[in-house]
Amino acid sequence: MAPDAENAPKRWRGRFYEDFAVGDSFASRLGRTITETDNSWFTLLTMNTNQVHFNRAYAEQTRFGRPLVVSTLTLAIIVGLSVADTSENAVANLAWSEINLPNPVFAGDTLWAESEVLSLRESASNQDVGIVSIRTRGINQRREVVIEFQRTFMLLKRHAAEDVYPGTDTPWQI
Repeated sequence: MAPDAENAPKRWRGRFYEDFAVGDSFASRLGRTITETDNSWFTLLTMNTNQVHFNRAYAEQTRFGRPLVVSTLTLAIIVGLSVADTSENAVANLAWSEINLPNPVFAGDTLWAESEVLSLRESASNQDVGIVSIRTRGINQRREVVIEFQRTFMLLKRHAAEDVYPGTDTPWQI
């Protein structure tokens, strides 16, 4: 793990390229329970018309016996849970690969993310970023792995980071 990675800074700015080493592992601090509403809205937003995601009567006749959470919602939530640890300062995603879904996800399941750094390299075209490859998995409350994937992204180096907090000259009023 990178030096001082266990000591939280007074002002969190996310991790930068220099903060990673191959083999670093991160488990999400927060879990996220998926609701029926999440699944219904995501199904509607993405125009997924497979009835196993939104038609309870249909889903009850499948081997799962109830509606499945849309797999791309599972992917999105696990990526989101991993961002604070891995890619808050990412410039762009470059690749996704090896997406596997070994166990189903149902409304009511709570998910956590775990990520491991696989490789790091300098960018050949941009000195302000490095290239980070990680593998991430989602784990439910039953300790089952529900998704695994690899992701590669461009990540800002510390010297390139811009501070976007505007601050104010107005004194506190309370």
